Amino acid sequence: MNTTEMMRLLDSIARDRKIEKGVLLKDLETAMVSAARKHYQTLDTEEFKCEIDQVTGQMSLFRHGEKMDKQPAELGRIAAQTFKQVMIQRFRDDERTSLLSEFAKRVGDIVTGAVQRYDGGSLVVMIDRAEAFMPRSEQIPGEQFQPGDRVRCLVLDVRDVGNQVKIVLSRAHPDFIKRLFEVEVPEVSEKIIEIKAMAREPGYRTKIAVASVDSKVDPVGACVGVRGSRIKNIVDELNGEKIDIVRWNDSSQILIGNALKPAEVAEISLCLELGRATVVVRDDQLSLAIGKRGQNVRLAARLTGWDVDILTPGEFQKGLDTMVETLRGVAGVTDEHLDRLAALGMVSVFDVEEVGLPVLTHETVGMDEATAKLVVETAGVKAKEVAALQQKEKEEAEVRKKADEEAARKLLEGGASPLGDGAAPATSMGDDARAADILGG
Repeated sequence: MNTTEMMRLLDSIARDRKIEKGVLLKDLETAMVSAARKHYQTLDTEEFKCEIDQVTGQMSLFRHGEKMDKQPAELGRIAAQTFKQVMIQRFRDDERTSLLSEFAKRVGDIVTGAVQRYDGGSLVVMIDRAEAFMPRSEQIPGEQFQPGDRVRCLVLDVRDVGNQVKIVLSRAHPDFIKRLFEVEVPEVSEKIIEIKAMAREPGYRTKIAVASVDSKVDPVGACVGVRGSRIKNIVDELNGEKIDIVRWNDSSQILIGNALKPAEVAEISLCLELGRATVVVRDDQLSLAIGKRGQNVRLAARLTGWDVDILTPGEFQKGLDTMVETLRGVAGVTDEHLDRLAALGMVSVFDVEEVGLPVLTHETVGMDEATAKLVVETAGVKAKEVAALQQKEKEEAEVRKKADEEAARKLLEGGASPLGDGAAPATSMGDDARAADILGG
């Protein structure tokens, strides 16, 4: 046996597979003992022992504590095959243990790998010497990669599954953005700026609340960078995903107002009992506060931990007036009770019905049990009436909207006049203007 060549191969395997050389030598000793037991057909695990010199690679085989004259190469073909199988299996086990140990320490870190292929919707990525995968649920919607592309991702989880190590990657997890900020913004990695909260809809929009431990450092400005250089790098990495950076505040009212930016908030009423924030915005700020497909208010709610309702001043006042008028007619209810309810953030009959007796009978409101029970029942009846009315108004609005859209479509296509069969056809310029007027343009 060429011991020099064997030791050179072991050095190469240890270096490439990141396995301790001593562990590999132990594996060879175990494999040789198995080969000897196979050759002599013995079940005694203590009968044979093998020792390999860690410097020269010289192998010695012992039986019952005495060194054997027979060399390992003389044990025969079957023993050699047994040696090979055991050695390969032990090397694989060592490599799996090494991978598990290495990547378990890297969970939560950003890594860069080469895309291999898509397998059943999952993206397979080669990270160093390990094959990792990114499930569809952890991919950013709309992103597609080609084999050979370089991709940055977060090590989300490492699992020991049977005879292999599964490394789970993610680009959709909120921590991926957090790690990107740590890379691009030194103040974040140095803990001068703290990311207090984050809400994300991968591929569309992210809201992140930041605070600074140093009063001289502006957390928002530092994260944005000079002319937006820092945030641009992160947005480019996320293929254009919008990122809103807001200033953290321990006051929930201020934080909710910041989280709803770029919309301007007129008033915020908090109901601690329901965990609900009623936010009043001007009519021209309503669509901005809600956002496309409700995205802005939804992310603001997740960022702040409050259930956020957006209302116009008219809607807010209407709900409050309905509650006051409904409860004022209940025997035992005073103006002081109504003021206390409003101060607790209950601004509609729905809120009163939902909080129930425990809140109304508490000393903060001060109603007796009989009055509180009557208040809840009355609010419940009125809430059903209001809900039915709101549903009817919603359906009527949908009908009007469809009618307007249909009328506009006919005008733009040069169809029948919406004024009736006897109406004179308008000019093409008049059609466009009328259609724009119907569509609200």
